[in-house]
Amino acid sequence: MAKAGGRTASAGRVVVVTGAARGLGALLARRLAARGARVALLGLEPVELAEVAASCGPDAGWWEVDVTDDDAMAKVAADVKERYGRVDIVIANAGIATGGPVQFSDPRTFSRVIEVNLLGSVATARAFMPALRESRGYYFQVASLAALFAAPMMAAYCASKSGVEAFAHSLRAEVAAFGVDVGIGYLSWTDTDMVRGADENEVLREMRAGMPFPANRTYPLESTVDRLVEGVIRRRAHVYGQRWLPAMQAVRAFAPVVVTQYARRMMRDFETRWLAAGADTGLVGAGGAANDKNAAADGR
Repeated sequence: MAKAGGRTASAGRVVVVTGAARGLGALLARRLAARGARVALLGLEPVELAEVAASCGPDAGWWEVDVTDDDAMAKVAADVKERYGRVDIVIANAGIATGGPVQFSDPRTFSRVIEVNLLGSVATARAFMPALRESRGYYFQVASLAALFAAPMMAAYCASKSGVEAFAHSLRAEVAAFGVDVGIGYLSWTDTDMVRGADENEVLREMRAGMPFPANRTYPLESTVDRLVEGVIRRRAHVYGQRWLPAMQAVRAFAPVVVTQYARRMMRDFETRWLAAGADTGLVGAGGAANDKNAAADGR
């Protein structure tokens, strides 16, 4: 049974995971359930959520909810607390992405990425913080390499992940006196539906491939999640999905110079080809499709 700061960190603990229908969130839930956690899964895809819950044991529950809906999140938080009696860990993982130059971006899609990734995390923390303060629990914010190393044609995603990093730092300072720990997870390109969806665009795929090594690789989901889970169990302040990412903290001040030099050589060609290919401004991957389906159902 793993320990962290004298507290049991997995077996019997109640863990809430947003964006749990697929990819990173689903595997985080499964790995934590395998260590004895009781998991509450939040997301937009009921069929997928039910499948993940079924694989996480009889104590697993799921709730269909939009993380940007404050009222709905407050209700889900109350439901989770009523069902399990407590909440020990909250993993704010829900996220979507879009690509392309800012000048040609779709305003609604760009704003939706910020809304889901950043404001959805705020709504998650707001809804569950009373329970975390009661349990002296742990809030884990999934950020990204994009918070450390902003790339062209990814402005919405990079801005949102930089935002959640700053948000989590602020939140940590606010709740430390109440026994709540806050961690931030950093991961590079990982084999998820979101990354595969982005790679369907030839220009975005080539832009990523041209980034400096090792940031130009796609990393296996399983090993990435295993590293994140270990950090969550130990209630760490910073958790890295790949071993080389801590070095990025040390050189992050130089990243804009490196990226700009690369982009100065490549962006004219990337932009021309992206426009010629149809200037796709939609959300990428299956998670983006789920968001679009939910928006259509709500008349947005």
